[in-house]
Amino acid sequence: MREAVDVRSADAADLRAVAELAIRGREESPAGAQVTGGDTDRLAGQLSVLLAVDGRILVAERGGEIVGVVVGRVVGPHLFLNQPVLYLDTVFVAPDARRRGVGHALLRAVAALAVDHGCEEVYAAPVAGTRGVQRFLSRLGFVQACGHRIVPTQTLLRKLAQDLPFAKGSEPRRRFGRGGLEDIIARRRRERAETGPIDLRAVHAEHAGHAAG
Repeated sequence: MREAVDVRSADAADLRAVAELAIRGREESPAGAQVTGGDTDRLAGQLSVLLAVDGRILVAERGGEIVGVVVGRVVGPHLFLNQPVLYLDTVFVAPDARRRGVGHALLRAVAALAVDHGCEEVYAAPVAGTRGVQRFLSRLGFVQACGHRIVPTQTLLRKLAQDLPFAKGSEPRRRFGRGGLEDIIARRRRERAETGPIDLRAVHAEHAGHAAG
């Protein structure tokens, strides 16, 4: 008998387990070492910053253990988007938990999140970007679009209902005024070496102050 899969939003107590799972995914990613430096504490700190700026981290639990994760964010509307979209940075299931409905459970939660926030489309640039992940997303209706995979939320919902496996540049970089954004970020990076991950809210606030001046 298969164990039930429970999907929920992650909280601060989950971040170390999520970080450990993400590091396992690093070994499968074509990006390799660019995904994470393998420092669990640092990655957990970065995930805490993501949560603080309204990022979305969903975890799948089976038998009391976190075996899958989705990391994403609601983007827009803005200059290039008339409607908000749900953007997925990471879709990963632990190797020993695959083919047990974990991925489908995560994507059902993703579809529900998209509906709740009025997102008509879901974008995915998943890490780890393995062929298995890409095939899985393709089966659920994601197609390539400008280097990303994209699926209408309603198509994802329909595919999930059907696909139930167990129930048949060269331009120079610009600077922004005397205290440019690049200078701010560089300084924050130096501070991070001593105090932890960059708090993006502080960066944006400081840059807004310079722009206003």
